Amino acid sequence: MANVANTIPMNRFDLTSRLVRKLKQDEAVIGGIGNSNFDLWSTGQRPHNFYMLGSMGLAAPIAFGVALAQPERRVFALEGDGSLLMQLGCLSTIAAQAPKNLTVVVWDNGVYQITGSQPTPAAHAGADIVGIARASGLKQSEWAADEADFEQLVDQSLVEDGPWLIGARIEDVPAISQTERDPVQIRRRFMEGMGSR
Repeated sequence: MANVANTIPMNRFDLTSRLVRKLKQDEAVIGGIGNSNFDLWSTGQRPHNFYMLGSMGLAAPIAFGVALAQPERRVFALEGDGSLLMQLGCLSTIAAQAPKNLTVVVWDNGVYQITGSQPTPAAHAGADIVGIARASGLKQSEWAADEADFEQLVDQSLVEDGPWLIGARIEDVPAISQTERDPVQIRRRFMEGMGSR
């Protein structure tokens, strides 16, 4: 079992690509604001992806809602450490409801990268995101030690009951492209992907 001290910084786009390649059953993926959704967009658009625009900390709550509404569908939230720290209450709510089909992936680079790389409490005060998740009741919360470990944790979350939280330390590098900023189209495509139109 990895802890934050024995993990290596990895590339967020590479990890996002690895996750998306494993999706075979119309799994939903909610990309948090900024680089989390920019990298998701860059892996290739799917109607089952939702790209957050301008609202920090809402990827996990939205994914939670999708997981409750469609319990047969696996749902992933891709969230930065800064965003998750703005909505920590969602972890205990997720733990209390315990949706078996939900996985929250937290990209931890220790900075609010999209707003100028100011340090987050994860870097500044040593806040351990996975430790916080466990203390909130999410027993299946793990740090990914490296790329192979990340893939193994994703594989487990695709077949075993959750909820899961996977923490991945990432490099402080910008995304390779940006999401097309059309909220109406993003919503329409996602609703169609979820079968709700």
